[in-house]
Amino acid sequence: MKWNKFRLKTTTEAEDIVSSMLMDLGIEGVEIEDKVPLTQADKEQMFVDILPVTEPDDGVAYLSFYLDEGDETDQILANVRAELKEMSSYVNVGECTIEESQTEDVDWVNNWKQYFHQFYVDDILIIPSWEDVKPEDEDKMVIHIDPGTAFGTGMHETTQLCIRQLKKHVAPGAEILDVGCGSGILGMLALKFGAGHSVGTDLDPCAIEATHENMEVNGIHPDQYEVMIGNIIDDKEVQDKVGYEKYDIVAANILADVLVALTPVIVDQLKKGGIYITSGIIDDKEKTVVDAVERAGLEVLEVTYQGEWVSVTARKN
Repeated sequence: MKWNKFRLKTTTEAEDIVSSMLMDLGIEGVEIEDKVPLTQADKEQMFVDILPVTEPDDGVAYLSFYLDEGDETDQILANVRAELKEMSSYVNVGECTIEESQTEDVDWVNNWKQYFHQFYVDDILIIPSWEDVKPEDEDKMVIHIDPGTAFGTGMHETTQLCIRQLKKHVAPGAEILDVGCGSGILGMLALKFGAGHSVGTDLDPCAIEATHENMEVNGIHPDQYEVMIGNIIDDKEVQDKVGYEKYDIVAANILADVLVALTPVIVDQLKKGGIYITSGIIDDKEKTVVDAVERAGLEVLEVTYQGEWVSVTARKN
């Protein structure tokens, strides 16, 4: 199916009210592009490896919306322009030029799968749910993974750094906490390595469904794990639910700046002698995370590297 795309140039000052106006006219799914800097709250919500580099805010915003070929396009655009003219009397709506183009309907949720194929992390075979295990690999440790729209396939260097540290430190029956669990891959592997129970937290609701599905397809019983939504950094209810001084290992493959805020909190969840495995750290943030770990009273045991990424492993003495 083909869609007509309309890209309206306005101002960041007016983007909210213009978006609301478009929706009042029956236009759904407005896409906003601007250069407004991320707030601290925005950054804390982004469990990603590195924040995007953005240009200085120039006050310009682009609002894109889509109409299918059967819509009364001329009338809708006439209504939009009339509303913009009226708005201009009380808010700076900018140029209000509208560019038109045509785009194909694309299944963005599933199209990325063509780039994700089975691969090894050392002696562990990680395979997407839509591929089959080859006969020569049937005697290997095989992890079936389908992240859906949650973060974490195991392909990224930061995840692989965590996997190696988990393999090194997981003891039989260990209690594991994975902060920013995404697809659940780290908790799942910890259980495969012999851990007794895994708890995962994430800010993305997609992580709940993805973790349950991936655990099930890998033969892990629901009694062996738990996953919950919430920000353990500043939500006391989540901290209480996760529990205190009960984890042999805490893993956190997230943003370095988030690790700085997380570390002094997570110390309370670790048992004495517990291991703290961090990753998601770009190389120029290594010292920032190491300093945060040491300030929290943890002993740095090892710093490992892969590409431009760093993992810091520490212990609560």
